[in-house]
Amino acid sequence: MYNGFIMARKLKDIPLINFDTSQIGQRISLFRKEKGYTQQELAEKIGIKQTLVSDYETGRIRIFAEMLAFFAIALHVSTDDLLGLKEEQENNPKISLRIMKRIKEIEELPENRKKAILKTIDDLIKANTA
Repeated sequence: MYNGFIMARKLKDIPLINFDTSQIGQRISLFRKEKGYTQQELAEKIGIKQTLVSDYETGRIRIFAEMLAFFAIALHVSTDDLLGLKEEQENNPKISLRIMKRIKEIEELPENRKKAILKTIDDLIKANTA
């Protein structure tokens, strides 16, 4: 102890962590877009103004722990994801909310309409992968 404080020692085998506000904001923006939310929709989920979402995403204002948690909950991701502490999982791609909404709408259609839409989707995929 030194003057009542414990001196921090360098931790072994732990990489340096860059809590750059703009990088956290970029990840918030990325997850927001993946989920299909506008800044306004995300702001309403959290209970803040849209301009604040913009300010956080661009790194104009520093994000504190409580707000980071609110963003994580609203975006259905972990704070580790927002901080960039988790490695990307290539084997587990995330499906965007926009696509999920459309799948739910298709599920509610009559069976013959579902089959027609799925055939159209299959044809489009084949045409774009050939």
